Amino acid sequence: MSRGSLTLKGLEKDIEVDGRRHVVKVIDGGAVKEKQNSKTLLRIRITAEVDGVRRDYVITYGKYGDDNKTRGFAYASAKAPGGREADAERLAAVVEVLTGKRPRIRRRSDGKIEVVCYEGHLEDFMRYIELAEAIAAWLEETSR
Repeated sequence: MSRGSLTLKGLEKDIEVDGRRHVVKVIDGGAVKEKQNSKTLLRIRITAEVDGVRRDYVITYGKYGDDNKTRGFAYASAKAPGGREADAERLAAVVEVLTGKRPRIRRRSDGKIEVVCYEGHLEDFMRYIELAEAIAAWLEETSR
């Protein structure tokens, strides 16, 4: 699909993640570029309700490593209903509904659970009018 051809608001879909069904309702979303130290980051904010639990999810994209790979990270909240595991699963459901691709869920040694999105996810996020302009500007600014 072409860039900016879909809208986040009102998107609703059932999806299965790890053998469990989830009902995902996207309420709102947006993206902004911001400077942090010498890096330019892209923050994608998605407000969604998954199985009756409403949360604001933030995926922060940056360019990392010697090869300047695009990666996005979000962290599951221990304070969310059901704890970190349930929050990570809900966030993965939201990302998969929006992009068609499952993100990687990584359990860190410090107990945090991070949801990792890649460049392919970012390209699919560009299909949404609320995100397309900010993503395109960020990609242009951060490309080497």
